[in-house]
Amino acid sequence: MTLPKDPFMLLSVVNTYLRDKYTSLDELCEIENINKEELIKSLSVAGFEYSEENNKFW
Repeated sequence: MTLPKDPFMLLSVVNTYLRDKYTSLDELCEIENINKEELIKSLSVAGFEYSEENNKFW
């Protein structure tokens, strides 16, 4: 999967996948071959953090 560079577009894409297709961030990253640490860093720069309990970034 090619992810957008813009953090707000990235947030939208990732949260949509987490809501509709994957039960966890680990599952999303493993199946889609995404570097989890880089994804978290990209979104944290814009002020977003992952909530395991809610399975989304906010």
